[in-house]
Amino acid sequence: MAHLKTVTPRLACALALLLGTVGLSAPTQSSDNYQLPTLGGASTSVSNEEYRLGRAWLRQFRAQAPQWQDPIVNDYLESLVARLAPHSQLGTLQTTTVMVDNRSLNAFAVPGGVVGINSGLFAFAEDEGAFISVIAHELGHLSQRHFARGSARAEQTQLPAMAAMLAGMLIAASGGGDAGIATAMGSQAALIQDQLSYSRRFEQEADRVGLQAMAAAGYDPEAMVRMFGAMQRMARLQGGTPPEFLLTHPVSDSRLSDAQARAAQLSVANRYTSDTLYDMMRARALLSIHRNSPQQAAARLEQESAEEPALRYVSALIDAQNGQTDQALQTLDRLASELPDYAMLPASAAQVALQAQRYDDAIQRSQRLLRLMPNYLPAQLTLAEAQLQRDPQAAYTLLREVTARHPDNPQGFNLLAEAAGRSGHNGWGHLARAEHLQLTGRMDSGIRQLGIARDAAQQENDQQALARIEQRREAFIEYREALEKF
Repeated sequence: MAHLKTVTPRLACALALLLGTVGLSAPTQSSDNYQLPTLGGASTSVSNEEYRLGRAWLRQFRAQAPQWQDPIVNDYLESLVARLAPHSQLGTLQTTTVMVDNRSLNAFAVPGGVVGINSGLFAFAEDEGAFISVIAHELGHLSQRHFARGSARAEQTQLPAMAAMLAGMLIAASGGGDAGIATAMGSQAALIQDQLSYSRRFEQEADRVGLQAMAAAGYDPEAMVRMFGAMQRMARLQGGTPPEFLLTHPVSDSRLSDAQARAAQLSVANRYTSDTLYDMMRARALLSIHRNSPQQAAARLEQESAEEPALRYVSALIDAQNGQTDQALQTLDRLASELPDYAMLPASAAQVALQAQRYDDAIQRSQRLLRLMPNYLPAQLTLAEAQLQRDPQAAYTLLREVTARHPDNPQGFNLLAEAAGRSGHNGWGHLARAEHLQLTGRMDSGIRQLGIARDAAQQENDQQALARIEQRREAFIEYREALEKF
């Protein structure tokens, strides 16, 4: 999230309530007889309205916050969430991820199952366990419904209060700073003050759920303790201007010792870790952060003792950026041969070929990978983008399948709109453009685009497209109603 230039005590407390109930929280007065509550006191059933508000928030967030578009890393992030989710008391809640192009340390969770990270989280977390610990903590906030529980005492104003807080979080996250806090404070000031006593309880509940989920998923819960320790040192070094995550995730000595005691009591079944794979994802994040000086990414990985294959991987990506495509592809192909279980390696090679405008090579590489992993989204998107230059109809057919399987993926619909236009499916093309607009928070434009789609489908006498457009119009109107709460 965007860096706040100044943080007053009142602002820090308000931000804690904006973000704390969705994954972050503020310090409160300690109590010698404080006891962590037994889990299960809160219903894990997410209401339809909570879900609608959270997904509306995501649309607005996409419209305002800088997105980090990297299908390979996003697939990795989703795989981590999927590994933790069955052990995080989420019930039937469906999660979705968003990645923010921001080098500061941050992560967040929002009602409706939205989990977000900054690229800076990869920069700060030097191993997969540390990274996982943050995701596990955020899923703990989601499973315990801390946002809704924090709003519960507003009685009849619970949902308006939730919408107001989400709106404030949105503005703050997008760089609005104090304006975002003011939006959330407004008429909800009394509610925010009333909620302060819950923040420490919520934070420790999320720690506890996260630690248990890590152990059950095969990760060493001690990694959360290490991460807390690193955060505490960072907070002390940066004094009054640490990243937002540390302002709203204060790591006190008592919280650190509590996590350490709980981690020591947990046993890990079927230990799992993949620091080599994580280091490669970290390489992509550091290259995004240091896009104007990629050698800094390579130097940092080397300084922090990244696995040797990851050092070769980042070198290959830098070669590709410098136009040394053949050398990059040779390195990636050797790595893929040595590490055949890492689909992201041949996917990276296909991306390199695409970026070098070697479309036939990109198509062949993607198709070869998809024969082994038919639904691997990064390869599907690369294949479709390459096919746009060679066979738009094939790209259209593929992207219809991709967007049906991933209806919340803006990139898929953006490519589908182009593929449909190039292959003569104008009704579907305008519909795909409308879907991309609504997913990125431009709802009125999306509804207008549906009108254009309907006219095109009528000219083409495409009854299937017309039926789909009418169905989606009703959904778009519901989405707009949810957005109006902000």
